[in-house]
Amino acid sequence: MERLPYIDEHARSVDANRDRAWKALLKVVCKDSNDPLKPPSGFVVDSVEEPSRLALKGRHWFSRYALVFELDEQGPSRTLVRAQSWGEFPGLHGKIYRALVISSGGHKIVVRDMLRRIAAAA
Repeated sequence: MERLPYIDEHARSVDANRDRAWKALLKVVCKDSNDPLKPPSGFVVDSVEEPSRLALKGRHWFSRYALVFELDEQGPSRTLVRAQSWGEFPGLHGKIYRALVISSGGHKIVVRDMLRRIAAAA
């Protein structure tokens, strides 16, 4: 993955082993829960290390970005799911876009909701 500026990281402990948490991650994040190579719109797969890491990246006129999920075992039936966000927002339009998406708190709400849905699916 090309190194982009760090934005933030959110994490949630899930009551499931890492394999179940991985399946829940794919169910929530990917278009096809059986195929991590079918990411959501706006993203392409950067790398997959089943069942511990899914790295997505994307770009559009106002930014280049990455969303990386890492799953860490916390015990036999507990997994920490972390979502790291990275992004670059060049130029005036990028600054405005960053303010609307990141600084507004909208990004934080979306990522935390995604982690909540992963925990529920596990």
